[in-house]
Amino acid sequence: MMDYSRYFDTAPCRRGSGSYKWDSDEDPEVIPLWVADMDFRTAPCVIEALRRRVEHGVFGYTLVGEDYYAALCRWFSSRHGYTIDPRMVIYTSGVVPALSAIIQALASPGEGVIVQTPVYNCFFSSIRNNGCRIVENPLIRRDIDASTFTYEMDFEGLERLARDPQNRLLLLCNPHNPAGRAWTRGELARVAQIARENGLTVVSDEIHCELTMPGISYVPYGTVDEGGIICLSPSKAFNTAGLQIANIVCPDGETRARIDRSINVNEVCDVNPFGVEGLKAAYTSEGGEWLDALRRYLSGNYELVREYLARELPGCPMARLEATYLPWIDVSALGVPSEELEERLRREARVWVNCGEMYGKGGFIRLNIACPRERLAEGLRRLAAFLRKPGLQSRT
Repeated sequence: MMDYSRYFDTAPCRRGSGSYKWDSDEDPEVIPLWVADMDFRTAPCVIEALRRRVEHGVFGYTLVGEDYYAALCRWFSSRHGYTIDPRMVIYTSGVVPALSAIIQALASPGEGVIVQTPVYNCFFSSIRNNGCRIVENPLIRRDIDASTFTYEMDFEGLERLARDPQNRLLLLCNPHNPAGRAWTRGELARVAQIARENGLTVVSDEIHCELTMPGISYVPYGTVDEGGIICLSPSKAFNTAGLQIANIVCPDGETRARIDRSINVNEVCDVNPFGVEGLKAAYTSEGGEWLDALRRYLSGNYELVREYLARELPGCPMARLEATYLPWIDVSALGVPSEELEERLRREARVWVNCGEMYGKGGFIRLNIACPRERLAEGLRRLAAFLRKPGLQSRT
């Protein structure tokens, strides 16, 4: 067993490497704590598998073999109790292309797609790009104490929207980005019941499924709804988004054929050899050991943020983080629109976060804590110093 005690305390320099996260701002002093991309090296077993594939030296068209499906199915069965029939799997280049293809296959232009806001920004663009209507079923905020809150689903609202035959799909985020919730089995079972009773199809984005906090379990939506369509990828957990690999699990054969056709129409049916090899290496016992060490490190980073904000910015409560590495912080008390706040933090404090407007909820910022702890601490120091400025007010 490898010792990962110091693995996550250091990270390679990413500036100048063509990194979307690091090279989108030319200011070398900006600390990027925005887009959901970790700064850590991926698991050594993944690096070694990719090294072997590079040494082969030929990178032609890729045949996805049985060992790929075996790795995927074995991982979800052993780690999450989720049995996947390989015949139900469609591979593609990413979860966002998967969502877009599914919407195109199952909803006609003008029909409604339900989302539970605040939610991942690409849900909005995938719906709009297919000519469908965004139908919001906002999450319900529940305050835990002065510095912490959480979210619940509005089941009454969901049931009301599901009864409208023009609303064809629900895009579920499980775990939820940016609310930080890992939905319980009871909550997901209620969603499945509402969907079943109203002929609503649930499409569950489970890209953050591995990234739960200690004591929190991820419940695959496919274990409570046989008709659900599940989108999976190792990219968030293993920091391999650039390898471009994801999977759609769709139990119903007719529906799966429609999605498969859409995948081909959208020309996202081909994947590269590095994505295939990366997934097979990640979904092993060695990958699991690395992942468990990563989760412990992220938990430590979350505790740092939680304690720091409660002490230094008591007027800015944070959503309890059950999963993901993306804390959601309420900055509404500052009286500055979060879009403006994002830009001013980036230019004046030199720390880059995401504004809540991206996710359908102004007055919030989203923070990426998947970086070495020392870097995170400096980013927090800059953030707090700026937000504590006397007379901070909107310039608009």
